[in-house]
Amino acid sequence: MKKLLAVTACPTGIAHTFMAAEALDKAAKEKGIDMKVETRGSVGVENELTEEDIREAHAIILAVDTNVDEERFSGKSVIRVGVGDAIKDPNGLIDQALEMEDTTPDDYVEQVKERKKAKGEERKGFYKHLMNGVSFMIPLVVAGGLLIALSFVFGLEAADQEGTLANHLNQIGGVAFGLMVPILAGFIAYSIADKPGLAPGLVGGMLADEVGAGFLGGIIAGFLAGYLAQLVKKVVKLPKNLEGIMPVLVIPLLATLATGLLMYYVIGGPVSGIMGALEDFLQSMTGANAVILGLLLGGMMAVDMGGPVNKTAYAFAAGLLASEIYGPMAAVMAAGMTPPLGIWIATLIAKKRFTKEEQEAGKAASVLGISFITEGAIPFAAADPLRVIPALIAGSATAGALSMIFNAALRVPHGGVFVLFIPNAVTHVLLYALAIAIGTVVTALLVIFFKKRSPQAQAADLTE
Repeated sequence: MKKLLAVTACPTGIAHTFMAAEALDKAAKEKGIDMKVETRGSVGVENELTEEDIREAHAIILAVDTNVDEERFSGKSVIRVGVGDAIKDPNGLIDQALEMEDTTPDDYVEQVKERKKAKGEERKGFYKHLMNGVSFMIPLVVAGGLLIALSFVFGLEAADQEGTLANHLNQIGGVAFGLMVPILAGFIAYSIADKPGLAPGLVGGMLADEVGAGFLGGIIAGFLAGYLAQLVKKVVKLPKNLEGIMPVLVIPLLATLATGLLMYYVIGGPVSGIMGALEDFLQSMTGANAVILGLLLGGMMAVDMGGPVNKTAYAFAAGLLASEIYGPMAAVMAAGMTPPLGIWIATLIAKKRFTKEEQEAGKAASVLGISFITEGAIPFAAADPLRVIPALIAGSATAGALSMIFNAALRVPHGGVFVLFIPNAVTHVLLYALAIAIGTVVTALLVIFFKKRSPQAQAADLTE
């Protein structure tokens, strides 16, 4: 029997990673195929593939949206796709892997060359580099936001009283927030230039904070540092006996120097001005402007449910938390909760439009929805995208717009309904809950309106 292996990984390592693994594992079991799936999520590597597994494998499926080490699969047939492809069509990927020929030793050199070429092309992707930085930034934002929110349990003024528990919680959260922009910049640069890019990226991010350029300056500093590190590596040539100092001395030194000077003399001032203008605009935003921003951010959260558009909206809102602008974060979380919650409500009140399996999946979607994991709606969207996705976008846009209209502010970047019970973490909490509820109802009603009756229900009609 042919043995298949797979690796799944998404930028944040929270939902897509495990949904893809589950889809592949389920499809393999249905086909009677021996498959082992390694997940590279936010908690680290699980079910890790061993050298023996790789040696015995017929082919490997890499369902990943982040950089992973492919060298360990040298000499093996490898299929590389996005993590979303494994969720949507696991059967097709398994069939494709089974049809691949065993790699022969004669193919080895050519395959390694092709892999390196593909890896080099992949590393040029703007979105991949950005999401690499965001994925490392998110734990700091979440931890910092929750700690600051917990400090408000003792009252808004208690956090300012030195020596108190509330004050220490607030300070710890503030330190986590202070690392947000440097880590974002550092790991963007790391994605571009590997380890030599990390030092200039971190320094560039710190300088972006220092000059007031904020998260936007951090993004620019990260890309600048990464590409400068690559440039130094390409331009500076040392004798062979000194090449060992390139990654630890020459590249970090020159790239950090260039990044720092550019941030001080060229980039910092203009970007700081842009960030200041953006912050002033967002803080003064009322009426139609607030509605438009809420509609836009809300709709983006449901377009691809954890994909590039969704992550862009989330990163924008999370980045503004360090500037004490909390409205967009509230709109984004409300909009991110409504797709799976709306699907769940739809499966409850219109059972004939869903298969038994979809009804069971709806129960799981409810748990994901209250936890602010938008990806819970993906199986339904993938099965019927033309009908389901427009309904999800409409419901999320409604929730986002209402959140902005109600002037809700969220100091915590994650947590779903659970953060609503933290005192002072959310302003206008009842109106905010109402925005989520209305968005959920709009989603559910539109899904029911657009979606056809399930094949099971149609078959039952014919037998009656």
